[in-house]
Amino acid sequence: MKPLFHKIRQTIQDMDHWLLWTSVMMIIYGLLNIVTASSSEAVTSSAPLYFYFYQQSKMLVVALIGSIVILNIDTKQYPIPAVLAYFGILGLLLYLSLYGTSHRGSINWLQIGPFTFQPSEFSKPVMIVSLAILFEKFYRKLKNKKISHIDMLGIIFIAGFVYPVIIFLQKDLGTAMIVTAIFGVMFLTSPILAREKLVWIGRIAILGVVGCLIMLNVKGYILSPEQMDRFDFFNPCSNYEEGGYQICNGFIAINDGGLLGLGPGKSKQKYSYIPEPHTDSVFAIIVEENGLLLSTLLFIGYYIILKRILLLASIANTIRGRYICIGAATYLFMHILINLGGLFGVMPLTGVPLPFLSYGGSFTISMVMMLAVVQRVHIETKRQKMGIKQ
Repeated sequence: MKPLFHKIRQTIQDMDHWLLWTSVMMIIYGLLNIVTASSSEAVTSSAPLYFYFYQQSKMLVVALIGSIVILNIDTKQYPIPAVLAYFGILGLLLYLSLYGTSHRGSINWLQIGPFTFQPSEFSKPVMIVSLAILFEKFYRKLKNKKISHIDMLGIIFIAGFVYPVIIFLQKDLGTAMIVTAIFGVMFLTSPILAREKLVWIGRIAILGVVGCLIMLNVKGYILSPEQMDRFDFFNPCSNYEEGGYQICNGFIAINDGGLLGLGPGKSKQKYSYIPEPHTDSVFAIIVEENGLLLSTLLFIGYYIILKRILLLASIANTIRGRYICIGAATYLFMHILINLGGLFGVMPLTGVPLPFLSYGGSFTISMVMMLAVVQRVHIETKRQKMGIKQ
């Protein structure tokens, strides 16, 4: 047992502590907040008061077990598992497209036996790792101006666009936007030559226009009526009955909270006004109960986490490690941006969970394990600088 405890202690010591403990505090706060945010939902669905708390706790345990495994696997061993995971997720997405059923306008939930999950959530970390490995594999060749890069760039673009295209066709606009943004940022920061980046951006733009024209000709629309309704977000309270009620009630919750809040558990808007307040609109409930002043601490937490991940990217000792961290930072940032942007009425509300705070098993497992991969990158960097054999 002593060697095992020594290994665990050594692993924790080699992790980035700012990232680790800030993430842990955010996870604990989000878990505790789910109790109060989901109380009305539990009552109306005849579920026990702590039902969502227990469910989220189970998902965190799964995420913890997966993270322990990840933390003890060298990233140089990732290529084969990454390929298997990429095609595994691709198979699930294709199966879902053919046989899945619509849930709130999107075909994004898959049930296998007693388990229900979203393959699209796992596509994000899988694509990040896969692209990072491709960038490392092709790094020297992509920097060489004397050889053709068409085959390598073709593989990279196929790997980067297959997921978002399928997810978009499943009418999951929020997730498609995030996966596209992840690829976009990783592509722009990649070793691909600037001239080739411009050429391929033009090609993708042309393909996008052609794809939209084909959809318009076949289906008669590009975005579904439900998706188009979400773009009417500029004055949601004037469109309360036709789809603006969730954003408008979020405004009311934030306004009622003021600077100091109504107090823990005293939210009014979670009672039948905001649908599923423990998921997409959880931040509105947090502000209503805790006030704007206390809620700003969450932004400090997000800032620390994103800053540390980008710092780890800058000091990573491998190319794959650098791009894994860049992808992870983009992943978290886009979730924060789209969730809060929709809640504050500056962009469409697309049902994207807020990191660390929203209830959701697939996203929680995906996010925590992605952070574990980032920590593994830092562990390898630190041990190499110290001359410790991996």
